[in-house]
Amino acid sequence: MTNRSTLLLIAALGTASAPAFAHVFVQSGTATVGGSYRAVLAVPHGCGASPTTKITVQIPEGMIAVKPMPKPGWLIETKKGPYAQSYDFMHGMKASEGIKQISWTGKLENDFYDEFVFSAYLPASLKADAPLYLPTLQTCENGSEDWAQIPAAGQDSHSLKSPAPAVRLAAAPAKDAMAQMAGMIHAGDLMISAPWTRATPPAAKVAGGYLTVTNNGKSSDRLIGGSFAGGSRIEVHEMSVTDGVMKMRPLNAGLEIKPGATVKLEPGGYHLMLMDLKKPFAKGEKIKAQLQFEKAGKVDVELDVNAVGASAPAGGGHAH
Repeated sequence: MTNRSTLLLIAALGTASAPAFAHVFVQSGTATVGGSYRAVLAVPHGCGASPTTKITVQIPEGMIAVKPMPKPGWLIETKKGPYAQSYDFMHGMKASEGIKQISWTGKLENDFYDEFVFSAYLPASLKADAPLYLPTLQTCENGSEDWAQIPAAGQDSHSLKSPAPAVRLAAAPAKDAMAQMAGMIHAGDLMISAPWTRATPPAAKVAGGYLTVTNNGKSSDRLIGGSFAGGSRIEVHEMSVTDGVMKMRPLNAGLEIKPGATVKLEPGGYHLMLMDLKKPFAKGEKIKAQLQFEKAGKVDVELDVNAVGASAPAGGGHAH
């Protein structure tokens, strides 16, 4: 083989092994306005061969109620500020300020890929079929990459050297909105929506449960626990990161739902633990359960069983 042929072969192999994405991008794709959104920011490489040590994302106007997910081994810092306007939030509430910037500090070697996650709410007033851009600064041990370029009208973002990660917005189908409303229940001053869980392996004895609770009253209530068909009891737990180690603990005093607050029980944060399963949960099933609140009392719900590893409800659980 000639030297020229050898060089051509090396170049071809190098091109074939290059990552599919050469920049930081949003893995989670299209988002529906008028609802919650789980943003997954993907980092496919470092700065050249240098490890990534910090990811800083700017939250665009219109993306509200942002909450970053803890990440083992990484320190999270946030900056808050006022929004340019007040936005309608869930159940008639208004939001006028919140997190405007998130930074994760840690270390990601160039040989590895990783994801950085946060949840947000996208008000119905946002324009569908239009992107939201999340300028992101990737700081490395040697150098940095500022993924902040926003394309002009009609310009292809692929033509930019350092395009900002983008989320494309879509209008909510009417049937989805109706299904979401059908999955809500009032229990005193509380409103409960979208109860769900995940399918479990055959030998599993516990399962996580998730839902959203809004307190429209003037005094606090507490979610204490509950019971469910096919197991012994429901406990309320919290997932948190201490000194870079993710830990889970039961909330023996229950989870406080403050007046005017909306509390999400979701993967990586507050959640229900369904204990002592008698049989595994299968995707498509509905698990009958009864939640116990300090003031609202007992509330019957059905948890939709989604796929193993699901990160959000498929279409809204049901409450009665």
